[in-house]
Amino acid sequence: MAASIWWQRGVVYQIYPRSFQDSNGDGVGDLKGIRDRLGYLSWLGVDAIWISPIYPSPMADFGYDVADYCDIDPLFGSLADFDALVASAHTRDIKIILDFVPNHTSERHPWFLESRASRENPKRDWYIWRDGTPDGGPPNNWVSQFGGPAWSFDEATGQYYLHSFLREQPDLNWRNPDVRAAMYDVLKFWLDRGVDGFRVDVIWLLIKDAELRDNPPNPAYAPDQAGINRFLSLYNADQPEVQDVVAEMRAMLDRYQERVLIGEIYLPLERLVAYYGTDLRGAQLPFNFQLINAAWRAPAIAKLVAEYEAALPAGGWPNWVLGNHDQRRIAARVGWAQARIAAMLLLTLRGTPTMYYGDELGLGRVPIPPEAVQDPWEKNEPGLGLGRDPSRTPFQWDDTANAGFSSARPWLPLDPDYKACNVETLRNASGSILDLYRQLLELRRRHAALNSGSFRLIDVQGDALIYERTVRGERILVCLNFSDREQALAMADLSGATILASTHMDRAATMSGAGLRPNEGLVFMLR
Repeated sequence: MAASIWWQRGVVYQIYPRSFQDSNGDGVGDLKGIRDRLGYLSWLGVDAIWISPIYPSPMADFGYDVADYCDIDPLFGSLADFDALVASAHTRDIKIILDFVPNHTSERHPWFLESRASRENPKRDWYIWRDGTPDGGPPNNWVSQFGGPAWSFDEATGQYYLHSFLREQPDLNWRNPDVRAAMYDVLKFWLDRGVDGFRVDVIWLLIKDAELRDNPPNPAYAPDQAGINRFLSLYNADQPEVQDVVAEMRAMLDRYQERVLIGEIYLPLERLVAYYGTDLRGAQLPFNFQLINAAWRAPAIAKLVAEYEAALPAGGWPNWVLGNHDQRRIAARVGWAQARIAAMLLLTLRGTPTMYYGDELGLGRVPIPPEAVQDPWEKNEPGLGLGRDPSRTPFQWDDTANAGFSSARPWLPLDPDYKACNVETLRNASGSILDLYRQLLELRRRHAALNSGSFRLIDVQGDALIYERTVRGERILVCLNFSDREQALAMADLSGATILASTHMDRAATMSGAGLRPNEGLVFMLR
């Protein structure tokens, strides 16, 4: 049966708003800029845009330190600009997904200012405060995701507060029912403004161990790894009670028509699928990041796809992600030739794909000189390759000054190759990676087998991955060569098959020869 809900059959496109389009000449992207570029997104063929945080913020972590959950930072515009964006997007049948950041606020949020005022303040328990150890040290050995202790001492009240990220990002206490009620009111505020769903930041971290026990050491830790890896996250993450919170968020969204709850979850597969919830009353799409860290070979990809499909709860809808604002871009990980294979894989697997802005241009790792570094993680733990700036650089629209992104110097450097790697140039270049993405998106819309059909793994032949998508008699075969060598295909079915797409974009309608060229992927319609 074909999927009928937009978030099942559609494609999500993540926008990092600082870097998409600047409309007012300050070097930083904004909401009006996104609205001005909706025509491009319609042309490309995406169905929803997920916008990283745009709330008022001191920008210690570029918007993930929220000072007010129910407004827009002036850097990005106003509530009126947001409402206009929602209305314009909906006119084009594009959904709007907001980033919701519930684990922590900014230290400048009014709630934390009150909580910090005194131990007796009514909002004291809205955050996680504890006395230090007898020798004056932090309450336990938990480590910040960005390096260093996860606790900071407050001189005024003589206690430590927990921050899973920067010290400027104190953690909320999700065991407090008043916190939950206030945050669900935030969801309602945006749902009432027409938001179609939320991507929930670090949803697996929301509940901490009630006793705040020490985490055990990680025996696999090495000094060249991020500090967060020193300990196993046994007590500061993925606690059983978090499932109640996820179910409550979902219940809020279910009061509205066809809204979607997406959870950011970096957990092993067996724990990830638990976030679908009992009777699928949790997140509709617990983000599946397996492709981000996968060994890029056909046998490894086949194995993880098969294991993921087998682990899904009955009725659970799959999803796939190649990259995001926290990860190296796909072209930087697998190279430009295999980035085309990755595009075909992402847009033909069963489930909801999430694209990351700029991947359709083949953007790789943009070099960031030391004096231009912005990312607080890179500043806290330099030299480990943890910096996220290379994946957050401005979108490249044309070959004019600043790539058409801004009339001013952009907040991060552009790709030095932007005069060749931009929308205008690639849009007019037959066979470009942008052309490929658009063709695959159109193919996915046109064929129900691709947007809602079943999945069957056919075979792994050498470094070729072969699978079938089927619905109501429509059969589509996908063959992907993960190597830079020719790969024979031992398949009788291809004799009468029609080629719907090729990553090389130069094939005739029917197969000639019996194999895949280096770095080639093909999509066939079978009789």
